[in-house]
Amino acid sequence: MTGKISIAIDGPAGAGKSTVAREVARHLGLLYIDTGAMYRSLTLKAIREKVDLSDEAALVNLARSTSIRLEQTADGRTRVWLDDRDVSERIREQDVSRRVSLVARVPGVREEMVRRQREIAAAGNVVMEGRDIGSVVLPEAQIKIFLTASIQARAARRQAELAARGVRVNMDELTRDIADRDRLDSTRAVAPLAPADDALIIDCSDLSVSQVVDRILAQVAGRGG
Repeated sequence: MTGKISIAIDGPAGAGKSTVAREVARHLGLLYIDTGAMYRSLTLKAIREKVDLSDEAALVNLARSTSIRLEQTADGRTRVWLDDRDVSERIREQDVSRRVSLVARVPGVREEMVRRQREIAAAGNVVMEGRDIGSVVLPEAQIKIFLTASIQARAARRQAELAARGVRVNMDELTRDIADRDRLDSTRAVAPLAPADDALIIDCSDLSVSQVVDRILAQVAGRGG
């Protein structure tokens, strides 16, 4: 890589953003940032402290007083530290997944998280993934990708991910959960889930991870990165 570059990868739940973003970052030697982990961490803390998820003021105060640290490991994965406790695996569990959109839709929470995300990305040379990276967090990113897939494909992938961790989830239940998250993410008042105007939209329903990564790397190469 020559010169600084920021790559924004957005998309709905279960589209494979984390896997793809991690692989793109590895290929290019860039820093991978999983913004969803930040919202999941805050959601986990709200659950643990029994914060009413309809109490926006309480959630904003919680966001401002919570320490969330992302640490990239040698193999390109991300360890997530919530108030100095490793919650990397815990934040992927279903009770957090079902509630994270309720926390992420709060304007004050997003304002705090976006501030932190921009600070992390300020030096450039990052691959950042989430729901509103290209449209809100890094609108000047040189490469913007919106990764999507059918809800059936996304549910199947999420079920496989959970099964690999020894968690069994009913497919119908998982499909409903993902549909609910899509609805909440795309209809929230602040930074709704939507592709940036200049984003490349990739439907990965029938594509492998390597095929998606290759398309993104071609975009980078095409701009002389």
